[in-house]
Amino acid sequence: MQIKFKIFRFNPNLENPKPGYKDYEVSTQPGMTILDVLHEIKWQIDGTLTFRRSCRSGICGSCAMQIHGLNRLACETQVERLKKKMIVIDPLPGFKVIKDLTVDMDPFYENMARIKPYLINDEPPPDRERIQSPEDFHKIEDPVACIMCGACTSSCPSFWYDKEYIGPAALAKAYRYTFDTRDKGAADRLEVLDNKHGLWRCHTIFNCMDACPKGIKITQHIANLKKKVIAEKY
Repeated sequence: MQIKFKIFRFNPNLENPKPGYKDYEVSTQPGMTILDVLHEIKWQIDGTLTFRRSCRSGICGSCAMQIHGLNRLACETQVERLKKKMIVIDPLPGFKVIKDLTVDMDPFYENMARIKPYLINDEPPPDRERIQSPEDFHKIEDPVACIMCGACTSSCPSFWYDKEYIGPAALAKAYRYTFDTRDKGAADRLEVLDNKHGLWRCHTIFNCMDACPKGIKITQHIANLKKKVIAEKY
């Protein structure tokens, strides 16, 4: 099927860089993903098109972008399932565009680092690993699946409004470690979490859950993190 793709283009290296859209017609086949289409355009039609991709297996999160108004992974989104004769592709909203579909993810990773996404435990280490029961692991199993694609944070209106907000991805990561029974670092994360740019900027809009390609219950985990902060601090 011949389908038109309307793709956001922006090249900061031009003399007068202006963002806009460029149309491409691609002959698609059943099973083709949006990433396959972007490869077809770059390799056969327009080599200047810029986007990120790596694993092509829904694991690395590199190819997150906005596809027909929704944040998705290009490698997992099949063209025929969109059932559109024209498909609009944009970079992730809320982030500065570097070029075309590539955005600056540095603020996202900086916010992730602020919540100390690692086990904090000053107790003497055991002879082998720190044992965790299957029941305790089940409490954090859902957010462990995060691939840090940024789709959830990019979909959040609170993040669009408040650039100091650490975002749902960082909060879900904070939940993952704070609720890990081997971790003793909840107090170390309070300064980042317990303020108007942290937990309390989340207004339970649920956009993050809709955008997450792994189906992580992000809003639910943020709510549980709020309860824990209130119980322990207040």
